Amino acid sequence: MSRIAYFRVSTGSQSVEAQRQALGQAFDREFVDEGVSGATLAAERPGFSKLLSYIREGDTLFVYALDRLGRDALDVQATVRRLLDAGVNVDVRGLGAIGRGAGEIVVAVLAQIADLERQRIKERCDAGRDAARIALSTTGRTHRGKASLGRPRSADPDVVAAWRRANGASISETMAAFGLSKATVSRYCAGASA
Repeated sequence: MSRIAYFRVSTGSQSVEAQRQALGQAFDREFVDEGVSGATLAAERPGFSKLLSYIREGDTLFVYALDRLGRDALDVQATVRRLLDAGVNVDVRGLGAIGRGAGEIVVAVLAQIADLERQRIKERCDAGRDAARIALSTTGRTHRGKASLGRPRSADPDVVAAWRRANGASISETMAAFGLSKATVSRYCAGASA
């Protein structure tokens, strides 16, 4: 009967260390998915897929939060049910052990609330982008006073491309001259007006 932990973070710049410290226990085995979006079904994630192949009846799976287990409310519920059906104990930080019956109801409600919040966040982001586009097209500035959508440019693409042409510079030399990444220099030079 192993004590197993599963950790997931959505981007490569994030770390599972905060989740590991929050659980604050020693585990027999850990499975990790780094840089894997919550939009990916649990069973399709490389780390979770390995976990499913490894975990056995009587083992206990520890997770930091329910949203680490699934893409949406239905995926979370299906994942928890699959684990419970296999005789695996599921322990979620802050909730404790999830059992049959009442535990599954709690999972269903909490997963649905998390899913609803994700939808609301998306709606707010979409509404903000729409307001920015409308304001930009009518006033030349976004609703927050910015001159463009997205991140501000690090340099003027036409200036970068013109400098590179005038100096016969390589991408590396242009990167060094302007302090830009290779991808940015390539994009600026490919899209610059002639």
